[in-house]
Amino acid sequence: MLPLNFCTFEAGRKPLDMLIGGVLVAAGAALALEAVKYVVRMRFTPRALAETQHQQQGVFRGWLTPFLLLAPTLVILVLFLYYPAIDNFRLSTLLARLGTPRTAFVCVDNFTRLFQEDYYQVVFNTLVISSGIVIFGLLISLAIAYLAFQQVTGIGIYRTLLIWPYAVSPAVAGIIFLVMFDPVAGVINHFIELLGGTGLQWIKDPWLGRFTIVAASVWKMLGYNVLFYLAGLQNVPKDLLEAAAIDGANAWQRFRRVTIPSLSPITFFLIVTNVTYAFFDIFGTIDFLTKGGPAGATKVMIYEIYELGILEYDLGKAAAQSIVLFLLVIGLTVLQFRTTGQRVTYGA
Repeated sequence: MLPLNFCTFEAGRKPLDMLIGGVLVAAGAALALEAVKYVVRMRFTPRALAETQHQQQGVFRGWLTPFLLLAPTLVILVLFLYYPAIDNFRLSTLLARLGTPRTAFVCVDNFTRLFQEDYYQVVFNTLVISSGIVIFGLLISLAIAYLAFQQVTGIGIYRTLLIWPYAVSPAVAGIIFLVMFDPVAGVINHFIELLGGTGLQWIKDPWLGRFTIVAASVWKMLGYNVLFYLAGLQNVPKDLLEAAAIDGANAWQRFRRVTIPSLSPITFFLIVTNVTYAFFDIFGTIDFLTKGGPAGATKVMIYEIYELGILEYDLGKAAAQSIVLFLLVIGLTVLQFRTTGQRVTYGA
């Protein structure tokens, strides 16, 4: 809040500006209190002091050696993560245009403008498409991995072919599905018409367009998810499966009661990585497949940032949206750790 000089509480500001200012003040105060709490706990808690004394055996003598060892990582983090993040926050408070050297300070106007425009539709598209990618992607991947885990002739070839889609870039995945789902010349409509049906407007219908984006993204991540599930299936305790079979459990009951709980660490990891992919990495697929259409039905937050910053030259508003996207992903990740993460069991 300090870099903004409390501009959100100036005379003439709208209630929404003051609300954002209050949230920023509260967030800054919470961070400061957490930092003070951490320092106090580490300095004055007897247990922390005991742990610190216990760890004295492995510490470096002096500060130069650990600093030199950490320096390459710190330099990379500062140059490519922390400085861009801070500069992006500064940019979000400016009226900045791409290619124009002059800027003007606008406080939090770039954020409040989001509440006055059709940004809700973009957030809705993002949540719908991301949920589809994560849910369908993990279910299909687990089913395919379970089948590919069975011992049949040539299973190694099948497993290798299943992993290949992950080597395809999102842009190429978009082109492949554009060719397949083309309403006129696409192979999908060709098979539907062979079966006596009517071809669908896959890319021109809002909900079918979202489905096409989800299908392309699920296919793109299929190899990645299957690879982890195959590794996880190898660690499912066979003695538990045999004990369940002796007790009379059928195949579905063994899969539900033994296999799925044993895969919970892998599933939790894949949920986090797939959420990150769905929010940040489907830009290429959308750009080559639908370009955000029809009527903005497939325009997600990362694609909106690209259009604002590159095509419309509005860097300030694009920076504000990138911060909103970042906070949304952080919030979802924390929520996953506090809900799904607590149900994860490590070990039999």
